[in-house]
Amino acid sequence: MTANILTALDARAQAARRFALQALSLADAGFGPASADASFRRYFRLTAGADSWVVMDAPPEREDCKPFLHVAQLLLDAGLNGPRVLAQDLEQGFLLLSDLGHQTFLHVLTGDNADALFTAAIAALVQWQQASRPDVLPPYDPALLARELALFPDWYVAKHLGRSFTPQQQGWWDETCALLIARASAQSRVFVHRDYMPRNLMLSTPNPGVLDFQDAVYGPISYDVVSLFKDAFASWPAERVAVWRKQYWDAARAADLPVPADYSAFVRDFDLMGLQRHLKVLGIFARINYRDGKPHYLADTPRFIRYVREVVDGDAELLPLKQLFDSLDLHA
Repeated sequence: MTANILTALDARAQAARRFALQALSLADAGFGPASADASFRRYFRLTAGADSWVVMDAPPEREDCKPFLHVAQLLLDAGLNGPRVLAQDLEQGFLLLSDLGHQTFLHVLTGDNADALFTAAIAALVQWQQASRPDVLPPYDPALLARELALFPDWYVAKHLGRSFTPQQQGWWDETCALLIARASAQSRVFVHRDYMPRNLMLSTPNPGVLDFQDAVYGPISYDVVSLFKDAFASWPAERVAVWRKQYWDAARAADLPVPADYSAFVRDFDLMGLQRHLKVLGIFARINYRDGKPHYLADTPRFIRYVREVVDGDAELLPLKQLFDSLDLHA
């Protein structure tokens, strides 16, 4: 590594490099940013000849590595291609991981290869859900669902739009939350990655490599399906989403997973679970901007407004949410 790159790195990055070199018994190696995410975690790639590794930097005052370690082992136990933890220093917040590749699905997805990549993603998701058992991951319970929904009024409406709910708007919101929480809580429970989308799936062997799983919970079976096909950073025509959603449902039924026997009931679960996620993400992306100083996520908020409108427009049961969005002038 050249001196000018070393001096450009902050103290934590230099400490992460020293940790990795010591763990691998290397005197020197290439070192540079691999990726960052919406949390306070960062990733660096260490290279030596044809070999490479990933170093996770998770400041211990900001991030807890223990959930990552726990879920990483669950993924491996389920036979999925997750990163192997090669060394750890929890006091400093460093993990040395196997490298699953340089390209995410999001980097390479096109209209031509999407069917093949999503087929691989569906197969891995079914395998992950088949490994599910209770009391292993935190529950995706009504309290957590409600906290996530509260991000929308607290951050998107109050901070981004600069507005407060009127009593009428609050009533529409309360009705919406009650419906979405009740319907999510009524679904069968499985392991939920909670961010199972192309950005967190790596082009790897076997395909896909699975990342960013530390927030996994035990919750509604449709959640990860929505995350995969109603992506935060790329959108697909409704017709293609319908084909992939049915492909998942067929695969889940063949694997004896507890999806509804009636496909239309699964579609309804998918749509309502999606609304909970879309509203949460609108709040999260606003929070990332105003609290964490990462403004580029806000550019994708119109995508989620469109996702919401696609479901609520013309749906009598979801009239309160439609009225709320209309009153806030949130249109696709």
